[in-house]
Amino acid sequence: MSITVLRPFIPSGKDFGLALQFFRDLGFQTNWQADGLAELQLGAAIFILQDFHNQEMQENLMIYAGVDDLDAWWRHIQSSGVLERYPGVRAKEPTVYPWGKREVHLIDPAGVCWHFA
Repeated sequence: MSITVLRPFIPSGKDFGLALQFFRDLGFQTNWQADGLAELQLGAAIFILQDFHNQEMQENLMIYAGVDDLDAWWRHIQSSGVLERYPGVRAKEPTVYPWGKREVHLIDPAGVCWHFA
């Protein structure tokens, strides 16, 4: 027995439209959208953006995403304009962490921390 697909539901925070545009600006494509849900995809990574807001949960949610080239992904984040355009969005440059991974941390508009490695 094995799991073949995992598609987490990620909260959008207070503004679903803003969060949707944020991920589009990062390069995610919208596969479908309906009634406060949107399936977003970039490469093989797929998640469901959900029109849901719970600040405490969002600020404690972390998502891990593997990328082919971390330095290129960091440059992409910087050049996308999301760090300047979206309130509360921030990122930390590639850093080696005590758990042995080199990662970029990106806080999305809802407060979710994305670990890109």
